[in-house]
Amino acid sequence: MPEIDPGSSEPRQSAAGPGRHAAQEPVSEPAVPGSGAASPSRSGSRRQEKSRDRNPLLLWLKEIATVVVIAVVLSFLIKTFLFRAFYIPSESMVNTLDINDRIFVNLLVPEPFALERGDVVVFKDTKGWLPPTPPKADGPFSVVEDGLTFVGLLPDNSEQHLVKRIIGLPGDRVVCCDDGGKITVNGAALDEKYVNPAEVPAVRTFDVVVPEGKVWVMGDNRNHSADSRAHTDSNGGFVDIADIEGKAAVIAWPMNRWAALDNYPDVFKNVPSAG
Repeated sequence: MPEIDPGSSEPRQSAAGPGRHAAQEPVSEPAVPGSGAASPSRSGSRRQEKSRDRNPLLLWLKEIATVVVIAVVLSFLIKTFLFRAFYIPSESMVNTLDINDRIFVNLLVPEPFALERGDVVVFKDTKGWLPPTPPKADGPFSVVEDGLTFVGLLPDNSEQHLVKRIIGLPGDRVVCCDDGGKITVNGAALDEKYVNPAEVPAVRTFDVVVPEGKVWVMGDNRNHSADSRAHTDSNGGFVDIADIEGKAAVIAWPMNRWAALDNYPDVFKNVPSAG
């Protein structure tokens, strides 16, 4: 017979005796340290951590930080291996390039892709064509600017680079001028469509043969460009190919001047090979 609990009107199952089965009520056992069972305090802290992880503001900040890091890394890789931005401070390439234009330069030229006549190139001023620039004042903004320029998020405006158009490649004989006032390369007269049409270029006579490893460069704004013609006393006026950063590919800024830069192959199509 079932026993009656004195403090209850409900029957209570007696304990199992020999040969009898125990009642099918689960019996909880105390958690053993190190057994992996979670105590209420630990499970509560985990729920708090999960709720913090689901905080929309923290998730948003993580996403923004991830995007910024990826953008900086990609920009640095692009600037190092593919393209680099430069700022145009002078009028030497008008109408092709205006003052304050920002351009992207293809770093795959001159290697692995070769230079061509008519290419607009940016090169380092290793021969002293530019006057020395005063040192920049140090400050928090200059540090930030230098950092953004280094990773490629800002154009290089250090003014220690020049931009000109290649007229003569190694071995070419470049002469100014023939009876019609045109520059000739290896005896072929050039109809230079890229020269600034606002002014008739002043005649400055020269007759040079471009040495190996160098190029002869001129600005499109001929009367306002201190190019190879103006620096014959320094390296013969030639630019070392090793100093060329790359080929100017596009005008990126301002938006109303977006355009790919042309090297005018038709101008040079009749030029015979050097030698």
